[in-house]
Amino acid sequence: MPLALTAALRAQRPASPRLAWLDALRGIGAMAVVGEHLTTWAMPWLRPTAFNLGVYGVLVFFLVSGYIIPTSLERHGDLRAFWIGRAFRLYPLYLAVIAVVLALAWWIPVRPEVPRDLSSAAAHATMLLDVVGVAGVLNTMWTLSYEMVFYLLAAALFAGGVRDRWGLLPALFAVAGGVAGLALTGPPLSGGWLAWVSCAVFAAGMGCVISGRWRTVAACALGVMALGLVLLSSRVPWFGVAIVAVMFAGTAIRRWESGAGPLWPVAVTAVVVAATPLWARNAGWWWVRPDVWGLTILLTALTFAAAMAWRTRRSPAVLAWLGAISYSLYLVHLPILLILMEVAGEMRWSPLPYQLGIGLVFLSLLLPASWLTHRYLERPMQRLGRRLSTPPPRGGR
Repeated sequence: MPLALTAALRAQRPASPRLAWLDALRGIGAMAVVGEHLTTWAMPWLRPTAFNLGVYGVLVFFLVSGYIIPTSLERHGDLRAFWIGRAFRLYPLYLAVIAVVLALAWWIPVRPEVPRDLSSAAAHATMLLDVVGVAGVLNTMWTLSYEMVFYLLAAALFAGGVRDRWGLLPALFAVAGGVAGLALTGPPLSGGWLAWVSCAVFAAGMGCVISGRWRTVAACALGVMALGLVLLSSRVPWFGVAIVAVMFAGTAIRRWESGAGPLWPVAVTAVVVAATPLWARNAGWWWVRPDVWGLTILLTALTFAAAMAWRTRRSPAVLAWLGAISYSLYLVHLPILLILMEVAGEMRWSPLPYQLGIGLVFLSLLLPASWLTHRYLERPMQRLGRRLSTPPPRGGR
């Protein structure tokens, strides 16, 4: 690692044990996704096939979000501050990466699955890409759709005073996903109009939430919209609902940890989600074969459980640092990889020293670039978001 990065790692303010283990999990998740894409291109001999490394990393991310987001929202009790914080956390880097990808389109064309019309812009504006059937300019952006769906659902539950103290939500979503897998071969709703309608509702709802006018009604309406989209128009409905179930499983784990709910719904959720490919009518791709999908779920659960067991101890500094820059790692790695693929060409059958060399080149570019975007784009925008979100407006939720 370059000296500058080593110094940055040492200077990173250590998180409290309460949060450091979550940063470590984010670091593991981000590097798993990076590893999946790097090995697919340059080192196929290193890529696992018994489970999907990238989906494993994504599921770890989703469990972390489910664990922390609702609890944070309830602790601070301010929907306006929550959404301003989320916007300044997610959108600056997201928009910057989109701009870079489009600026390079003359050299590295945007993948053909992305619609060449304004519905694509509407879908990217809300981040609800996968649940309105629109491909992102980077294929990693599909996960942001489910992050946004979860935020909308969590905010709606908070606004409506629903706390799910029995932890039943993840199990209910898991069962709903199982039923969707049995009943649906694809989304019942499709078309560019979904991107436009969801964008209009999203903009109007967020306007109400931020301004304070009809805040509770708007938050609940946005939650209903998110639920409808994930059930009726996500690319693979059972899979989309299963992801939401995994995220709410993270919430249920947090409630169990604090003594506010049982753990058995999490076990039910894991079993149903893992078993759904056995009967799902739309489960033909390799990584949702029952054996591969089941092992991916199991490894995700074991990783989260191991991190929880370690949470009162000091987390490895490297993992905590990778977790701190994990959002940059996640969004920045694919543009860098696409550029290297264009320059270096096909690497799957290259001699081993070339493959290892290109892997080292990739990481030597990725880590500094991710640290720079985190340091000079993410963190300043987050600070600005915190300033704009306080003090909260009068008048309650």
